[in-house]
Amino acid sequence: MATNAVDETEATKATTGEKAVDTTESDEVPQTEVPAAADDAQTKEETPSGVGQGAAAVVSAALGVVSLTGSWIGTVASARQNLVGQLETAQNAGVAQQIQAVYGDAWQTTALWGGLFALIALVVGVVTLARPAFGTPGRIQAPWIKSVAWAGVALGVIGLFLAVLKYTGILLGLPSAS
Repeated sequence: MATNAVDETEATKATTGEKAVDTTESDEVPQTEVPAAADDAQTKEETPSGVGQGAAAVVSAALGVVSLTGSWIGTVASARQNLVGQLETAQNAGVAQQIQAVYGDAWQTTALWGGLFALIALVVGVVTLARPAFGTPGRIQAPWIKSVAWAGVALGVIGLFLAVLKYTGILLGLPSAS
């Protein structure tokens, strides 16, 4: 074997001219490259991608829209309150009392559910906007996340305002019985 290695070295020298070329390969990986690659992999895993913040912003905006347009649960609660009002109202009750029990309470229930969705939209939007202050220093929140979160906050404020107006009867109050 020793003569084979010498023959290969001489053959390599002969084919490359005057320069000696080492054709033996090493299985060892330089030590400086492995830790750097491992550090990059760990850094990528530890760096948040912002997917959760984006999802929270979209949820905030969606809840804000639901607070304005109404929800299934608000409709069901309103219909239930309407039925309860019909069952509890006596036949000899006054017109104003019947209107309040059958329609007014159902209207207020719808306003409460709309206000609840608006409040949740507002809280989720504010938390999404405030999240970078408690995260990794120097990490900037994506502009679209800020925009959608601000939309959720704005829709939540509008929805909450309208829910209060509906509940108090300022917006589309019940007609008078007289």
